[in-house]
Amino acid sequence: MRKYLFLFIVSFFCFCTGRLPAQQMNSAEILQGIEKLNTVGSVLYIAAHPDDENTEFLSYLSSGMKLRTGYLSLTRGDGGQNLIGKEQGEALGLLRTQELLAARRIDGAEQFFTRAYDFGYSKNPDETFGFWNKDSVLADVVWIIRKFKPDVIIMRFPTTGEGGHGHHTASAILAVEAFDAAADPTRFPEQLDYVSTWQAKRLFLNTFNSGEINMTSPDQLTIDVGGFNPLLGMSYGEISALSRSMHKSQGFGSARNRGSAIEYFKLIKGEPCSTGLFEGIDISWNRINGGADISNSIDEIISSFDPSSPQTSVPKLIQLYSKLSPLDDRQDRQNWKQLKLDETKELILACAGIWLEANTAEYSAVPGDTIGLTYEIICRNLEGVKLVRGYLTGAYDTGPDIMLEKNVLYKTRKTIKIDGSANYTNPNWLNDHHTQGLYSVNDRMRLSMPEGEPGAIAGFVLEIDDLTFPVIKTVHYKYTDPVKGEIYRPFEVLPPVTVNPTEKVYVFGDTRPKQITLRIKANTQNISGRVEANVTAGWHVEIKKPGFTLQNKGEEITVEVTAIPEENAPQGKLELSVNIGGVSYNKSIRRIEYDHIPCQFILSDAEVKLVKVDLKKPAGRNNIGYIQGAGDDVPASLKQIGYKVTILTDDMLLDDDLTKYDAIVSGVRAYNVNERLQVHYNRLMDYVKQGGNLIVQYNTSNLIGPVVAKIGPYPFNISRDRVTNENAEVKFIKPNHIAINEPNKITAADFEGWIQERGTYFAGDLDPKYETVLSMNDPGEEAKEGSLIIAKYGKGNFVYTGLVFFRELPSGVPGAYRLFVNLLSLPVER
Repeated sequence: MRKYLFLFIVSFFCFCTGRLPAQQMNSAEILQGIEKLNTVGSVLYIAAHPDDENTEFLSYLSSGMKLRTGYLSLTRGDGGQNLIGKEQGEALGLLRTQELLAARRIDGAEQFFTRAYDFGYSKNPDETFGFWNKDSVLADVVWIIRKFKPDVIIMRFPTTGEGGHGHHTASAILAVEAFDAAADPTRFPEQLDYVSTWQAKRLFLNTFNSGEINMTSPDQLTIDVGGFNPLLGMSYGEISALSRSMHKSQGFGSARNRGSAIEYFKLIKGEPCSTGLFEGIDISWNRINGGADISNSIDEIISSFDPSSPQTSVPKLIQLYSKLSPLDDRQDRQNWKQLKLDETKELILACAGIWLEANTAEYSAVPGDTIGLTYEIICRNLEGVKLVRGYLTGAYDTGPDIMLEKNVLYKTRKTIKIDGSANYTNPNWLNDHHTQGLYSVNDRMRLSMPEGEPGAIAGFVLEIDDLTFPVIKTVHYKYTDPVKGEIYRPFEVLPPVTVNPTEKVYVFGDTRPKQITLRIKANTQNISGRVEANVTAGWHVEIKKPGFTLQNKGEEITVEVTAIPEENAPQGKLELSVNIGGVSYNKSIRRIEYDHIPCQFILSDAEVKLVKVDLKKPAGRNNIGYIQGAGDDVPASLKQIGYKVTILTDDMLLDDDLTKYDAIVSGVRAYNVNERLQVHYNRLMDYVKQGGNLIVQYNTSNLIGPVVAKIGPYPFNISRDRVTNENAEVKFIKPNHIAINEPNKITAADFEGWIQERGTYFAGDLDPKYETVLSMNDPGEEAKEGSLIIAKYGKGNFVYTGLVFFRELPSGVPGAYRLFVNLLSLPVER
């Protein structure tokens, strides 16, 4: 039993689609699950990002055809944009990972990733592979294929570039190569210690018609995926809308489609076919040696299922479980035996009405802590179920067996000690530093896991009739919110103390000292320690009152660190830690909390980037008004260099005296997400006319984020032009323009060290009254001049810029600060 439990835990980690407690199945869902037992076919869908997947097709495959369905997203979407918050980079990737898992809980597919880091928009696959290391990501795709073993592989995008994004095209190229490489024992042979080679039967392209590009044709295979599932009470289009709407950070809330929906498929590799994706592929139990009797048993369970008394199916499901167990594993290369055993076990629990969970009294603990754990179990439909024993991350409960009474909640509380050497909870791909294109995940088994290991697991070993089997649950903290009701939060194993700088980057415009504020938080009781710091040469730090004592768990203290740059200080790094009894702890924690995903966090090294900028600012022009957009950290960056920033609310835009602001800046996508800016257009134009500077950062022009309000004093459009190469040469169209001369002389050096890209959604179709200042382009493309446009209007100035200041300023890029100060300082008449 101990060995079996361990193997089940490994399977649980590799293939679950989120750590939230599973919902109790109703009778319709149970019958859907029983019918799915009779299908032994699989399909893997491959694309580049979260939200690239065809959720209607995935819903149809999983719930309609009842196939084992997987989605392989090469990246976690780290380089995308964020419509709901300020997360970028790794934090955004974690958010979008959880959005994908939330989508999979709805459409029924499984989720996989490679190590590829989404470094931002790419215009061609060559650039993409230059960042990713093609062979490394190909190895990951091959690994997933060999582990999942799909009968059919389907790629979202073509190899010929019509998908637009370089990542999209790269995902197709990798899918084509992996189709053959997965079957070749000479390719990535080190994987064969864990998995076997696998040849999928076919590789298809799911073609599309975007209006501008039509890749569909009459000779392609077609499937109507718009059918209605009476058991689930929804069409696959309706399920798809719920699934796709989980991509909230990307603004992908979707309407529910009803009625016929035709998908097209072009065969790329494999056996020719004319009637369907699975033509000639047996997806019944006949493909498994000894499977005919299994199919008959399932048919009998289906025909006798009573939705008002699902427990009557338990004996036959137990018989099915007993028939599955002795099947010959050696003939089962796709692991159908274990997969169907797991599905059957879940159906037994559902039919019996068994609900069980394990919860802690607190949401976190540290290694070596003792925690209270509450086991709860109830069997609502059946008599004679026995709880044999419990299990928690390595330790068996030695208490007596419990015979569960029907519909009586059994609850027991136990005290458990967390292992002193337990790993901290953290996303497994963020435990180590990564390159610009590739995460570091050295354990291949963890590569199969869509998220990190839970803080703790608990198990229940149940006996029903003659069948004994384990049930594994992640441990949660459960509480009741007065508004939201019952809430589950993942249990966390944290270091004894965390060190959180209030800012990750500090920018110095001169040699004057700055205060860096640290928040030290105790994650257990009775912490006494000392804050320590190590800083790059050319910088000096002084810690005021480094020693501290925190008596209570959750208690925080603020520690001030003074940082002083030398005149020619290089870019520096301040490393922070807390010494407790000779042991150093150096982790900071960043939390990500939204209602549509479980609470998330990232543990990373407690570090501060120190940047010395040769920066000039005009005296007396420090008052900035800021109109928030979709979320960015530009206001905090402006405060770093001495500006007073006021967030302008709707009421302030209506009634405040705007002339008191030396400049007003709108955040990224402000005109996409704030419909009220249409109302405020005249007031903002009057502000400019009377001698103000209005700087509008980029807005999008697509179906997700259309601009519904006028923006500037003269006409212009927002194009799809962008420059993705962050090192692209920047030329000065008007070298004498004041925007690149005062108060800071802008040179080519100011465009060094930019991250991810130069700019996006440039201005186009300009009225002649606008001036362009900069020219730039990606390799092999024509120069684009819409990254920064400026127009004099009355006594003030209007600026629209697609330059990605929202990325560069929070990252401490010196030239971005110098140029942005120039825009804020454009001369006005007052």
